[in-house]
Amino acid sequence: MSDVGQTHAELVDAFRNSMRHVAATVYAVTTLDNSNRYGILATAVSSLSFEPPSLLVCVNRSASLHDPLERAERFCVNVLGLGNRDVAEHFMLPHVDRFAVGDWVDDNGVPVLSTAQSSLVCRTVHRHLFGTHTVFIGELLAAKHRNDATPLTYFDRNYIDISEAPSRSGQGD
Repeated sequence: MSDVGQTHAELVDAFRNSMRHVAATVYAVTTLDNSNRYGILATAVSSLSFEPPSLLVCVNRSASLHDPLERAERFCVNVLGLGNRDVAEHFMLPHVDRFAVGDWVDDNGVPVLSTAQSSLVCRTVHRHLFGTHTVFIGELLAAKHRNDATPLTYFDRNYIDISEAPSRSGQGD
């Protein structure tokens, strides 16, 4: 593979197309700022450490959640399950109350989706600017998990059901 001669625009396009073909769990990242709820869908979320239990969340600085999250002391990463597709689709609509769909409760000072596969409430401990995004590092304050949920997964601009994926066990290279 040669990168000689690739323009910046070609590199960005190749990166975008590559990342579209990485299956990712869908998260609703939420916070509370001045008594107002804010949230976005995200796939750029990752566990960071078990000691202390922590996550990192990458948010574009132009996203509606960015500035409230920048000011907030806490946020929640709601891991969406297949049963939360309606929430995900509603979060994608412009200029709507994102919390009008789903069973949202205030827990530990942030909006938590009670039907999410998992809900991870974090205290913001670090913010790091990089490129177009801010990386928020959160230390876990509370966690809830449902054992019966399959994650809502995003792949190539579509939601997919990974529970129906064919098994590859026993197949050789």
